Amino acid sequence: MPALYIVATPIGNLEDITLRALRVLKEVGLIAAEDTRTTNILLRHYNIKTPLTSYHERNKEKKLDYLLQTLQEKDIALVSDAGTPGMSDPGYKLIAAAIEQDIKVVPVPGVAAPIAAVMASGLPLQQFTFIGFLPRQKGERRNLLKSISGEKRTLVIFEVPHRVQAALQDIRDILGNRRVAICREMTKIHEEVFRGKVEQAQEHFTEPRGEFTLVIEGNTGTTEIETDKLLTELRHLRQKGIPAREATRQLAEITGLPRKELYRLWLSL
Repeated sequence: MPALYIVATPIGNLEDITLRALRVLKEVGLIAAEDTRTTNILLRHYNIKTPLTSYHERNKEKKLDYLLQTLQEKDIALVSDAGTPGMSDPGYKLIAAAIEQDIKVVPVPGVAAPIAAVMASGLPLQQFTFIGFLPRQKGERRNLLKSISGEKRTLVIFEVPHRVQAALQDIRDILGNRRVAICREMTKIHEEVFRGKVEQAQEHFTEPRGEFTLVIEGNTGTTEIETDKLLTELRHLRQKGIPAREATRQLAEITGLPRKELYRLWLSL
């Protein structure tokens, strides 16, 4: 019976592909690619002539039935723009639909940007939480960051260049001036890994370019958040008539700091 192969492809350097992945791409009847232009570069490099079809965010609903019907007759290899399919791309929907129809799903593992970034970060990699792309809207982005502010595991986030500065500012405001590793253009010619604090990263990436993966230190219980910002926020809450207990509870949820410490700051007002 035909199978759906989930094939990891290079995130930059074309040499980062397994021998098994190359064999599968040559042998399947069809390749479903998130970006056919990007995948064509890989196929031409390795002289692979397998037919190609697009399967991306804008046509995933329209193409799904066609791909499932094709899987009744021949194997399909699912590839993303780069890295492992199903992570921050529409591949998951096809994978889930294939499983529902009892179609064999075969992973062909390889490069994954979150793993590569954590490996190079210098931050704890025994356990980490992959967040994917942050929301585009500021309010939604800040709410998500608040929801993970207490997470003790290392955090891994994708971001596009034109939102890197806004994301770093929100990270600093909500998670604090934590240690970070900002990985840019991983495995490519201009690969860069910046290690330092969030504030230093803001100063370094004044004109962000390329693809970014942010690796952020988990909540250690000693998050460095500027006292003046805490005092400003507490003062604002007090002016709104919010009592000390509720004000310190709200700020503790956002910052991960102990309520006793925040209460001492409240008293200093």
